Amino acid sequence: MELMNSFLNLVVPPASLVILAFSWPALSFINACEWIYNSFNIENMEDKVVIITGASSGIGEQIAYEYAKRKANLMLVARRENRLRIISENARAMGAKRVLIMAADVVKEDDCRRFVSETVNIFGRVDHLVNTASLGHTFYFEEVTDTSIFPHLMDINFWGNVYPTLVALPYLHQSNGRVIVNASVETWLPLPRMSLYSASKAALVNFYETLRFEVKDDVGITIATHGWIGSQMTRGKFMVEDGAEMQRKEEREVHVTGGPVEEFAKLIVSGACRGNIYVKYPSWYDIFLLYRMFAPNILNWTFRLLLSGNGSRRTSLVGTGMPVYEASGSGSGSGSGRLVLEGASPRRLLLAPNSPQSLQAQKLE
Repeated sequence: MELMNSFLNLVVPPASLVILAFSWPALSFINACEWIYNSFNIENMEDKVVIITGASSGIGEQIAYEYAKRKANLMLVARRENRLRIISENARAMGAKRVLIMAADVVKEDDCRRFVSETVNIFGRVDHLVNTASLGHTFYFEEVTDTSIFPHLMDINFWGNVYPTLVALPYLHQSNGRVIVNASVETWLPLPRMSLYSASKAALVNFYETLRFEVKDDVGITIATHGWIGSQMTRGKFMVEDGAEMQRKEEREVHVTGGPVEEFAKLIVSGACRGNIYVKYPSWYDIFLLYRMFAPNILNWTFRLLLSGNGSRRTSLVGTGMPVYEASGSGSGSGSGRLVLEGASPRRLLLAPNSPQSLQAQKLE
């Protein structure tokens, strides 16, 4: 058996690459035909019912607007009810038939049951469940001093998707509906300062890939993966978890690169309506997956070379080191607690965990 494995280790990788090279044109043609077929069979979302979690900003907000343009009925879920009210008005103006809002926390199963039940009680069905809540970080793992951050990452990135899916799944079976998942290219593309984020997203993707086989064709699953997405975060919008707003002491923008969140949202919704199992933005990231499987050393060397020019380690927002200060609390919050980066990015960046001023726990809604 050991001899057989040694032989296969030598033969299978190069043979697979040769087969893939010869079959690539045929596979591309098949994919093109499938895309054309799906383009003529786009799901009509008029009067359909869509639940969107993390809808108070960012990718969730933009996805709400895309469904509104398709005249769907919306249930918008996030923790910030005041933001949801504004977004609901915008969605109505864009064409949404009816828009409900509910302040809820997706990491709490009872909250998930509450907003799904309310949706079914009013609309009688659920057609699409869109999970966009996400939590990220920009610290090196060995620099962590407060491990209480760890469960927050897993709660938002994993359980914050699993709980809504579990509760909504019986209704999605009835409508032959679809689950849309906000994942990330970091599930397989290694990047520094995102170790825990990458691990939680990889768990999320593997969960939905397995669930896809379990639900078969009764419920569709669309997994959206993105590179860096520009958003409100680039404009420096912060808040404390319980509602007190945060602002930078300097008003200059934080410049980051990445595609517009609006474009990614449009791709997600159009892909989901076509029945795509994956939506990738940008799609050229896929080539790195081949390198990871067949030439991992080349991928590692390339990233080490590209990232070696970043200089010394900095665990601040996108490396800028901008300080922030608390404004007076709003709502029922006291204005104290974990700092939350309320950016509109599909993922929020946790700043360095070494001091109260840079304590980073941001929950994407």
